[in-house]
Amino acid sequence: MALAFPPYIMALSKVQRLYDACDVVFSSPAAAPTLGEFRWLQKILGEPPRDASAYLCSYLCAFVRVRWQLTVVGFVRLSDAVEAEDVGIDDGEKPTLSPSSSSDDELSPKSGRALLPARAFTRITYVHIHQCDDFSIGVFCFPAGATLPLHDHPEMVVLSKLLYGSVRMRSYDWVAEPPPPQGAAGRKCGLARAVAADEVRRAPCEASVLFPRSGGNLHAFTAVTPCAILDVLTPPYSEEQGRPSTYFADVPIPSLPGFAFLEETDLPEDFTVAGAPYLGPELTVDMDDDDDDYDDYDE
Repeated sequence: MALAFPPYIMALSKVQRLYDACDVVFSSPAAAPTLGEFRWLQKILGEPPRDASAYLCSYLCAFVRVRWQLTVVGFVRLSDAVEAEDVGIDDGEKPTLSPSSSSDDELSPKSGRALLPARAFTRITYVHIHQCDDFSIGVFCFPAGATLPLHDHPEMVVLSKLLYGSVRMRSYDWVAEPPPPQGAAGRKCGLARAVAADEVRRAPCEASVLFPRSGGNLHAFTAVTPCAILDVLTPPYSEEQGRPSTYFADVPIPSLPGFAFLEETDLPEDFTVAGAPYLGPELTVDMDDDDDDYDDYDE
């Protein structure tokens, strides 16, 4: 028998559905998220399933498992993939309502909202969507040739979705967690196993997930073409909570193929990340989950 849902639930934006799912899985102190729940979120970000009814059943089961949020507006069919337009970005591949407009923004053919044009990103730009103590949602937008240096995600899980374009990625996992650096001048370093070596991903593709000690927790991106990556981080970076963002240099070991020596390094002096406003659908968030004070990237 087919399952029916109220129109107001089916009318939720994709980014609202993503937020609701993250709020269900990540915001409860009752239990840590399971691998199955991470895979469920990966599907929300990824390609539409072949069997929508089977996916809908797994979706409902996931909400049932998370009993403390059983009444959340999450009984939604999340079979559609998240696209650039869903987060307020024009990827340049769809017609717009005002192609001859003098404004830097394009208009969504679906909603008429202004969109950030991909061609306007002349350096790496971060579009902040939401951040709380438990998770953050945002989009990194790259011009062709731009590189986000090798960096880690300490004790974090990251779900990523390539929204458009092509990106070259390399990633590693530590063979053994390096000991804390000694002294003020100490640097984190150690042996790492390559997970992806100059792997090129092209949109549309399946969403990826990395874990604290597997899946390529340390990674770097170079844009082959203009591209954008939607990231969900749980928990977010926090210096105060011992989760700083650390950058590394990697040195391959010829005598040990598939491995490299990683050493903490400073960012290049000319490396910057700009900030851009979120122009996608407005999010409705829990009263206890208001957006934290967010130190946006410099323009």
